[in-house]
Amino acid sequence: QVQLVESGGGLVQPGGSLRLSCAASGFTFSSFAMNWVRQAPGRGLEWISSISGAGAVTNYADSVKGRFTISRDNAKKTEFLQMNSLQPDDTAIYYCMKTGSSTRGQGTQVTVSS
Repeated sequence: QVQLVESGGGLVQPGGSLRLSCAASGFTFSSFAMNWVRQAPGRGLEWISSISGAGAVTNYADSVKGRFTISRDNAKKTEFLQMNSLQPDDTAIYYCMKTGSSTRGQGTQVTVSS
């Protein structure tokens, strides 16, 4: 079955950076677009970025465009999210998701605070 394990979160000051990883298993990773979504305290899930199976096409929500970069390594079945210029509004639990599936991992907490 689909398994996704996110990592790389933590506490960072405003303006700082983090790189999230998502290790995938249970499906043919390179055949599927992947996404990052987040859930801030008291709010619903927010889609923030997607990447095509081969990695050639990426999309971003306006809230993170120009600050976040999605990428993937199909040989390692891993997806990444490089987050720069982090702001307090970026505080959330971050999840990776396979397009077409509602399965999420346990998520990784990102807290942006001084």
